[in-house]
Amino acid sequence: MTDKDEGDPMFNYQAFLQKQFDVVAALRAEVEGVIRLADIRTQGDSVAFIGQLLNTAEDAYNILKDRFQRLGYTALLRREKNGNDVVIAQRGVIPFTRSNPLINAALLFITILTTMFAGASFAQINLWRILPNAITHGQWSVIVNALASGAPFAITLLLILGVHEMGHYIVGRLHGVNVTLPYFIPVPFGLGTMGAFIQLKSPVENRKALFDVGLAGPVAGFIVALPLMIVGLFLSRLVPVLSVSGQLGSSLLLRWLTDLIQPHAAGYAVSLHPIAIAAWFGILITGINLLPMGQLDGGHVAYAVLGKAAHTLAFIAFGTMIIAGFTVWQGWFTWAFFAIITGLRHSSPLNDITPLDPVRKAIGFITLIWFLLIITPRPF
Repeated sequence: MTDKDEGDPMFNYQAFLQKQFDVVAALRAEVEGVIRLADIRTQGDSVAFIGQLLNTAEDAYNILKDRFQRLGYTALLRREKNGNDVVIAQRGVIPFTRSNPLINAALLFITILTTMFAGASFAQINLWRILPNAITHGQWSVIVNALASGAPFAITLLLILGVHEMGHYIVGRLHGVNVTLPYFIPVPFGLGTMGAFIQLKSPVENRKALFDVGLAGPVAGFIVALPLMIVGLFLSRLVPVLSVSGQLGSSLLLRWLTDLIQPHAAGYAVSLHPIAIAAWFGILITGINLLPMGQLDGGHVAYAVLGKAAHTLAFIAFGTMIIAGFTVWQGWFTWAFFAIITGLRHSSPLNDITPLDPVRKAIGFITLIWFLLIITPRPF
């Protein structure tokens, strides 16, 4: 081979073809014994092997993911409408990366402060007015008492949000998904926070993992929120309706709990204790998260149960939100906008062939009933 040969476009093209042929040959050797091969297709950085799997999809994926990874490829399993199985070798392997826990800790600390300020306001104490004067005069007992007034609300809300996200985190790690610790979002107004989230830094392997990770958060958060809501209702008091400046909306479940714990005659209303307000918000977020669309928890569950049919359900849910925005509560427009930004369609797991088992499917349909019981159509 001469320098002239290396500069020849025809030589370079032939070298490229040879390299591609070698890659396909190496990948084909790895799928031997896993799929009865009928065709091979190449497109960009991926190679697709079409045929019929010789093992269950779950077993086939467990074999192929390690084989392909050694070659620098990620394995994907799909099924075509004609029944053919497709093994896709996608160039690249997502590395395991660690996040900086100091960021999580800093955001949590700030959110503790902002939610304590919010909680104090629900206890009829204006910390923004009290603290500057108390700090100037060194009235530390006043500061401690003022902050303590917001603690019940802050602790309740952050406990619900934190347990929700840790449910995702723990189950995600159990399924081998690379996930971050929760990021809390502090805001200096309203409830003191816009919630919390974790970030998935690697794809979910199959529908079982997708279902478990998606549902773990709402279940964990609700297990904490429900008893705290009951405690908060017992601590709440009845007041004349005329003395109530504004009331929070109610779901079917919360209406039943309120009537059971705080029955009241016409002309009276329940003035919620800060713990009940925080638990109410936690249950509201759980209900919204269970909407069967996009990257919401309900979207994960819906795709795991229904596959691509979940996309139709997502568009129905989106249309319902738009109608509700015009007729029930304008805040649904905000959530509809969020759904558009994050995408109504749900991405497929790496192994999109293995179906969900009957038990998880049954739990998935029960989740729909749970959603209908806790969703609040008009929160404010």
